[in-house]
Amino acid sequence: MKVTIVAYESVRRVLFVAVILAAGVGLVPHSNSESGQVFIVSNYRGGLVRHRANEIAWLRNSRQHVEIRLSRCMSSCTMYLGAGDVCINPSTTFGFHGPTYYGQALSPDRFEYWSRLIASHYPEPLARWFMETGRYKTTGYYRIKGNKIIQMGGYPTCK
Repeated sequence: MKVTIVAYESVRRVLFVAVILAAGVGLVPHSNSESGQVFIVSNYRGGLVRHRANEIAWLRNSRQHVEIRLSRCMSSCTMYLGAGDVCINPSTTFGFHGPTYYGQALSPDRFEYWSRLIASHYPEPLARWFMETGRYKTTGYYRIKGNKIIQMGGYPTCK
């Protein structure tokens, strides 16, 4: 049985993940072949880095297969690249920028901390590019197509 969890930008989704984390469900690992569960990321513009990191930890612990599909994956959505078992649609546009607090600049130490946390979810050479270039864009996005991310990180194409 295939269970599909679709990532939407909504309070309900954040609450769902919070309930799952609080219940400890993510601490019981199971294989994709046994669970058949798929987490689909679709047209997602991001959110809070702390929430995304917690969600990705849950996805990794539960060994969920993650599919990044459709037209865009922006901001903290790009951190799903570090969720473990990930495939990418080559036509998806990924949008990268540096950490801010709701658009406001962070102190240098907070900027460094959050930049490193974000980059830790990327493969090399994307992590290196983010730390050297991508994180310094604080308005708008650097846009990279999925086919380029697939080449950079060795991700498979979603079927």
